[in-house]
Amino acid sequence: MDSSQNFRATLRPYRSLSRKGFVILMAVLIGLNFAAGTAFYLLGAWPIAPFLGLDVALVWWAFRKSYSEALKEERIEVTEHELVLRRFDHDKQREELHFTRGWVQVELEEDRARELIGGLYLRFRGERTEIGRFLGAHERQAFAGLLRGALAKPHI
Repeated sequence: MDSSQNFRATLRPYRSLSRKGFVILMAVLIGLNFAAGTAFYLLGAWPIAPFLGLDVALVWWAFRKSYSEALKEERIEVTEHELVLRRFDHDKQREELHFTRGWVQVELEEDRARELIGGLYLRFRGERTEIGRFLGAHERQAFAGLLRGALAKPHI
């Protein structure tokens, strides 16, 4: 099997709000809080104004954390003899794991009675390694099927 027939996938967290959308959202939030803070100040309830600034800071911090998490990715490659998992954080490789292709299993935690989908794991030598933690439940389910199919294809 030549390398062009290898299965490759890159998993990244999905972020629905663009940078431009974030700037617009923060501008609206700051404007509304400034107007509300001014109104409270003029009504004599000046201690409320700093708390309105605090909620803007918390929203900014939460989005900053979210965008930081969005820079993570996992690259999975199935070659003739192995499955290679590479994890990146801010474009810096932080982990590389190799699994013998014939011995690695794809496990997806599912509760079909309640229609719940849990974690997606690679099982090798009695150890489990979680992959795609940041994916949605149905994305994990779909990817598990793709990965199982890639591992099941004959490797000549």
